[in-house]
Amino acid sequence: MLAPVTSNQTADLVGEVDPDFLNRATGLLDRVEQELAAAAEADTDFVTAAARHIISAGGKRFRPLLVVLAALLADQPRDDAIVRAALVMELTHVASLYHDDVMDDADLRRGAASANQRWGNTVAILVGDFLFARASTIVATLGTEYVDLQARTFARLVQGQIAETRGPAETANPLEHYLQVVADKTGSLIAASTTFGGMVAGLEEPSLAALAAYGEEIGVVFQLSDDIIDIASDTSGKTPGTDLRAGVPTLPTLLARASVDPADARLLELLDSDLDSDADLAEALGLMRAHSAMADARAEITRRAEIARGYLAPLPDGEAKAALSALCDAVISRSS
Repeated sequence: MLAPVTSNQTADLVGEVDPDFLNRATGLLDRVEQELAAAAEADTDFVTAAARHIISAGGKRFRPLLVVLAALLADQPRDDAIVRAALVMELTHVASLYHDDVMDDADLRRGAASANQRWGNTVAILVGDFLFARASTIVATLGTEYVDLQARTFARLVQGQIAETRGPAETANPLEHYLQVVADKTGSLIAASTTFGGMVAGLEEPSLAALAAYGEEIGVVFQLSDDIIDIASDTSGKTPGTDLRAGVPTLPTLLARASVDPADARLLELLDSDLDSDADLAEALGLMRAHSAMADARAEITRRAEIARGYLAPLPDGEAKAALSALCDAVISRSS
């Protein structure tokens, strides 16, 4: 049995809201948490265990939370539709994590051994495909407009992954390429989450557009903060420097690479190496943590979080809007 989502966990993200509203949101998220396990059930115990592996490790459930908060912009949204919409978003996200860990050769995911390390790359990829199929089954019950958005979102996500794998063209700006990858890989699914919630709420097109813009921007900010955590944190549940060792470009490393300071020569040398050595990785992490690029990256996160907050202006006032605004502060704080 999965642990229920607690009020404290939700409050950490949405700030001070009315207790009744918090209980309503937490109750919906608890339902999502329980039904995730059922959605991952397969015909064999082995596939079920593998499909529940990342789900059971927990997580912030950021995408289901956004579905719930956006849906609660309405007075009386349909709880069953909220739960199904949130399940689609989280299953799609979790499925993509299985594939990401294979591509990154990751050892840990949410504090536990990654599926590719435990069962091998082939099983991890196929389990990801299985969860995508489960998400598709559920989204079909919501309506064709939900199916269309989920399919278009998945297409963006895959294209973002391909663009990241291929890297920027010789004439392209590496930072612009990186930010587009982040928008496609992460922002698109979070934008779909807020839009799904608005659709369940029955909001009109201008409000759906505002939610989509907010979701994409806060999604980019979420990934930028995650990239800082990859370098700065030893307690996030992921091996520090996973992206650094894999050579995945991130905002801090791209900003550091733009430096012309001779004192950065050793750091740039390390960033250009394979970092197979644990000693080299530790040295690169130390140099990155002390570099001004980290402060510049945090300033960019703050700037973009405020842009996201601005997109909320046309939405109806109330506890849900306040909670969406508070999420901007929470995303800033997680990278501080």
